[in-house]
Amino acid sequence: MGERVLIALGGNAMTAPDGSASPRDQQAAVEAAMRQVRALIEAGREVVLTHGNGPQVGNLLLKNQLAASVVPPVPLDWCGAQTQATIGTLVMNALGGRTATVVSRTLVDARDPAFEDPVKPIGRYFTEAEAHRFEKLGQSWRRFERGWRRVVASPEPLEILDADAATALIAAGFTVVAAGGGGVPVVRQADGSLTGVEAVVDKDLAAALLARAVHAEVLIIATDVPNAVVGYGGPDPRPIGRISADELRVLHAAGHFAGGSMGPKVEAALRFVAGGGRQAVITSLEHIANADVGTRVER
Repeated sequence: MGERVLIALGGNAMTAPDGSASPRDQQAAVEAAMRQVRALIEAGREVVLTHGNGPQVGNLLLKNQLAASVVPPVPLDWCGAQTQATIGTLVMNALGGRTATVVSRTLVDARDPAFEDPVKPIGRYFTEAEAHRFEKLGQSWRRFERGWRRVVASPEPLEILDADAATALIAAGFTVVAAGGGGVPVVRQADGSLTGVEAVVDKDLAAALLARAVHAEVLIIATDVPNAVVGYGGPDPRPIGRISADELRVLHAAGHFAGGSMGPKVEAALRFVAGGGRQAVITSLEHIANADVGTRVER
């Protein structure tokens, strides 16, 4: 087989251009994304996939809230598992051939400081009155410019617990989808058992962890822009092409990449290369097969 590549698909690959997440729109978006992935496979690459799930989880949370008086709401880790299976099915149908989805768990530390100060916004915007009503159910909410949103912890991913299953399927010739949405976050209890938690794992950081676990040589983080940019939003933006990990780390430390968008992607790229990966690429979905486009991070 050729070079093993892990592709982390952003949320934009799973919805319509306007952000719509209707079943028809999601199916069309996944089919379009898989055409790009298929080009890599046909070029001889061995591909592993992971993906975001923000819009899909947001829809499930809204259903929870609307139907709470009729059926019991399901916890956030269940929502993550459901979306892994749903998106995985769409990918398998679109890609065809020997494709498999591994519903994956990600180990986090119950003592992670993120649990003390949840800041990751999820779901839709609500009014202040509605937010306070949900706060009485034990949820954390914060006010943003467009309204109130629920916030949850985003702890550090420690291990993709089901990476071995993904590796076995890869060895058997399958194109594997794993750790969607960063994986279902779980903590280990004193007796060794695992329990899901109300949290969201950053999917790019989980992708770097998964890439190392399945021995990928290249990590491609597919987003909605062709390059990471220094001076984004300023008068003199500079797209980053080929760059060493040391150079990119200096730019990252200087605060050039926003924490809620490009920052985690840059951090994931640096972690992957530091952990032994040959190259990490940040680029737009339509350019994932183009070796001349994108931010390419190398040791």
